[in-house]
Amino acid sequence: MIFNYSLKNYNFRIVIYMIFLSVAGILVLRSASGGDPSIVGKQILGVAVSFVCCLLISMIDYHRIFRLSTLIYAGCVALLAAVLLTGHSSGGATRWLKIFGFTIQPSEFLKVGLIVVLSCYLAKNHERINKVSVLGTIVLMIALPVGLVLAQPNLSTSIVITIPLIVIIYAAGLSYKWIGGVLAAGIPAGGLFLYLAQFGIVPFLREYQARRILAKIFHDSAQYADANNQQDKSIMAIGSGQLWGKGLNNAGVGSVKSGNFVAEDQTDFIFAVIGEELGFVGSMVIISVLALLVFECLLTASRAKDMGGRLVCIGMAVLIGFQGFANIAVATGIFPNTGLPLPFISSGISSVLSIYAGMGIVLNIGLQRKSSNN
Repeated sequence: MIFNYSLKNYNFRIVIYMIFLSVAGILVLRSASGGDPSIVGKQILGVAVSFVCCLLISMIDYHRIFRLSTLIYAGCVALLAAVLLTGHSSGGATRWLKIFGFTIQPSEFLKVGLIVVLSCYLAKNHERINKVSVLGTIVLMIALPVGLVLAQPNLSTSIVITIPLIVIIYAAGLSYKWIGGVLAAGIPAGGLFLYLAQFGIVPFLREYQARRILAKIFHDSAQYADANNQQDKSIMAIGSGQLWGKGLNNAGVGSVKSGNFVAEDQTDFIFAVIGEELGFVGSMVIISVLALLVFECLLTASRAKDMGGRLVCIGMAVLIGFQGFANIAVATGIFPNTGLPLPFISSGISSVLSIYAGMGIVLNIGLQRKSSNN
């Protein structure tokens, strides 16, 4: 027994999957960066620190973390507000803060923070979830921080933050009457959104964001050829890897990566490097391990001893699954071009640290699983 937990309930499969993905990510990142020691070293340090944090968090009763939900929410909102006031800008977006010499992206921590906060709230109020007052509180709770992320601007991250929260609300027992009402209003609203986007008059949508969305819908139109250029090159890189890939650190004349044809190949388009250098087989291994990690989160949810733990696990499963799918969908041209990290693999300390922290909570929930005798 450690901290009143039995290690026989510790899910070492989750730990193995996370380590595998992180090691694979470091190897691919080394290739994508041309072996740049500063980039690779920073990622190794980030993974090591994140892994230790994950293990420490896994030994903390998640109910104690729930008691800090107000502080977690306030901290996330404060950091996001600080980004808009004093944040570091790059590529026309203000998404980063410099603290004690380190650059962090608060929106990455919000992904896990809101999962914890909403799960805690619904654990206390799930029996009243269909009341207007409870749903109204939830909407306001989500709208403030997500609105701050939208203002950066960062539409894709806002969507990734929101999707797990919607699933959590559904899993907590939302009535199908509410779901039907939302769909009835949402479908025509979506059509109106696409129509207005063509004229650039959607209030929260920047011109370049609308252009990327329209470029995906009207892919063959010469008007949007430049907007699809990055994804077309990514698809070319993935296809060139064929079955087994060209091998890590490949720098041949025919290498799409080495020719610098694919931008952001260390972060948003790292799957293009995986496809080119590890081929279809390597790509499927990465996707399969991510899927196994999602499955383990859902399995832990089914064994959780209470509603709060169940909702956190479901939220983390959806976050990893949807964000992983979205990253790959962008690299393969299924989704419009946008910037999202591939969980555990893409370069970025904030992304790695936040996802490991969330998985630490999942591991603790697994440690406190309900008895099989119940």
